[in-house]
Amino acid sequence: MPPTPPLLEVIQPDLSAYRRGNTGVDYVHRFESGQPGPHVLINALTHGNEICGMVAATHLLDSGVRPKIGTLTVSFAHVEAYNAFDPEQPFENRQLVHNLNRIWSDEWLDGPEDSPELRRARELRPVVVAADHILDIHSTSQPVAPFWVYPAFARNTAVALALGRPAIHLVMPKGLGSGTPLIQHGRHGEEESPAGAALVVECGQHFLQATADLATAVSLAFLAHFGLVERDPAATPAPGPQQRFELVETRMVKTEEFRFARPLLGFEVFAKGELIATDGAEEIRAPCDDCTVLMPARVPIVGREAVYLTRPL
Repeated sequence: MPPTPPLLEVIQPDLSAYRRGNTGVDYVHRFESGQPGPHVLINALTHGNEICGMVAATHLLDSGVRPKIGTLTVSFAHVEAYNAFDPEQPFENRQLVHNLNRIWSDEWLDGPEDSPELRRARELRPVVVAADHILDIHSTSQPVAPFWVYPAFARNTAVALALGRPAIHLVMPKGLGSGTPLIQHGRHGEEESPAGAALVVECGQHFLQATADLATAVSLAFLAHFGLVERDPAATPAPGPQQRFELVETRMVKTEEFRFARPLLGFEVFAKGELIATDGAEEIRAPCDDCTVLMPARVPIVGREAVYLTRPL
């Protein structure tokens, strides 16, 4: 049986009013304070159905959030995929051809291939390059606890720990292993670079109001951390205990026979050697004790990611 359709709590409005920004790139808005300070990018809709970022970005624009210092850029990345939303198939507009969050290498961006995602990434490239600090807002297909995702650079760890929410971290010592995400484009993907922090925040299940609320709160907290806006103590709880996981392997779906050994939502724990999935004749087993799975595919699709295998830090 196909998975049960999710509850759609958040309305998906027309974004055409936000198309004309002031940067020469559609759906990108920039505000300069005139005072010294960092350039912070809040990026939404890297995937078309991850609409919590849309809620956060429209809140920043509609409520008149403007930087006291430095520069604020607000971007809606993949509006073309967003506009392909079908409430009867709400997971299908994640991407149109390519995963927009795996093509940020020079090889892809300077290469000969073409797709809606590559065209948009090439348009957004100078926007990403210009930013000192990046918050890329995402959500998950399953209703799991929110978490950070970032390369294992000290500058990223420091910001995520300081913000404290979400309290779970997925740390990538060698990247994702399945392509180059936006937060690792150029200098942001270099450990010794003078670049600032570049983080993904996974805010919860795509279509829940609580997910959108968290995306907005984290965006404001991120801006406050770098001094662009005032911190709201009531909306910014003190950091509590943090839980960190290190990415060990990213497994891809190779065949149409891919099957998980049991139903998974995310954060299930496997003992070393325990069977997690089969992919045709291949067995996928836990590579370590306390192997924690993150982002198991809701519906496995050949050529896409199947699951992240992690270990607790």
